[in-house]
Amino acid sequence: MADTSNLKLIALDAEDLAVISAQLQDAVLRVGDMTFEKSSRRFALLANRFNWMDALKADNGKLSEPRNTKDYERRQCALRFEQVRGVQLQNIDLKDTRRVLSMLALSFEPLGGDTPEGHVLMLFAGGAALRLDVEYVECELRDLGGAWATRSRPQHAIVNDAADGDD
Repeated sequence: MADTSNLKLIALDAEDLAVISAQLQDAVLRVGDMTFEKSSRRFALLANRFNWMDALKADNGKLSEPRNTKDYERRQCALRFEQVRGVQLQNIDLKDTRRVLSMLALSFEPLGGDTPEGHVLMLFAGGAALRLDVEYVECELRDLGGAWATRSRPQHAIVNDAADGDD
């Protein structure tokens, strides 16, 4: 694997959170590996993130046609949010602790006005979603150890809006 350094990122606003979102695209996690500690106002999860930076290096910067290679890797990471006032779920059953979710994106929606409060949205494949009601964005993403090789790279359909004839 090309890069063996552990990732540690902090997000304090929507732009920072977009960087963390890019690192977590296609991360997989079990429902049982998420927790909300109401008394400490902390939400945390463990996930296995796909290392897109090294994958793009292995594929010479191309997103199409992944190779069957050992140059792809996943890393276990922890994602933590502070100042969380509440959590709402969509299509996620907390009793189904072994269900695997595949993360698509994270984003921040401010409530408006001059306050930093808002909602952090986590979107998962298959229509699952999670919404954190936060006083402000305070997030950390941290790799927890070594990487392991994987032969498969997540693939996504490329949508070409111009092809539909509505120029």
